[in-house]
Amino acid sequence: MFDIAPSELLLVVIVAIVVIGPKDLPLALRTAGRWIGKMRRVSNHFRMGIETMIREAEMEEMERKWKEQNAAIMAQHPMPDAAEGQTPAAAADQIMLPLQPVDPEIAAHAPTQPDVTGTTPNVTRTTPNGTLETSDGTDEANKA
Repeated sequence: MFDIAPSELLLVVIVAIVVIGPKDLPLALRTAGRWIGKMRRVSNHFRMGIETMIREAEMEEMERKWKEQNAAIMAQHPMPDAAEGQTPAAAADQIMLPLQPVDPEIAAHAPTQPDVTGTTPNVTRTTPNGTLETSDGTDEANKA
């Protein structure tokens, strides 16, 4: 920041010793250090305030852009009309999505009721030799 050569600094020290005196020089340097510290704190506080204002302005600009983009997207993909007294968010829940086809073998073994007993249900699977086996290790053919 300041371009002070070592020879200039030596001249300032010699003048300070002559003017202030060697007895009061430590007190003068301590006071100067306190003032420099206060100036640094004030300048840092000011700089942080300016940076905060800049960040807030950038955030406002980004929010404005997001609102514009959101409005453009919503115009391209309109939501279904809400029924009387229904919010648009609730209307969006009632959009019918196409159902995915389910494999009949998986559907046959899917539970129709939730397990409320807290036990692990037996799962049936087909073994490589073609027999049905449950998760407890027994063959379905042997149960009959």
